[in-house]
Amino acid sequence: MPSKKSFPLRLDESTYDALKRWAEDEFRSVNGQMEYVLREALRKAGRLPKKQEPG
Repeated sequence: MPSKKSFPLRLDESTYDALKRWAEDEFRSVNGQMEYVLREALRKAGRLPKKQEPG
């Protein structure tokens, strides 16, 4: 499993509350929801590295 980088993040209260409700709707933690949203945005923008093919 890849290692994870931790860093502080400050959000205004209304943004955090909206993110928390969204995470609860999708049965994720707030952290998990943030990772999901960021990963999807990076994927759609073509910013994620291509997966290495075995062999």
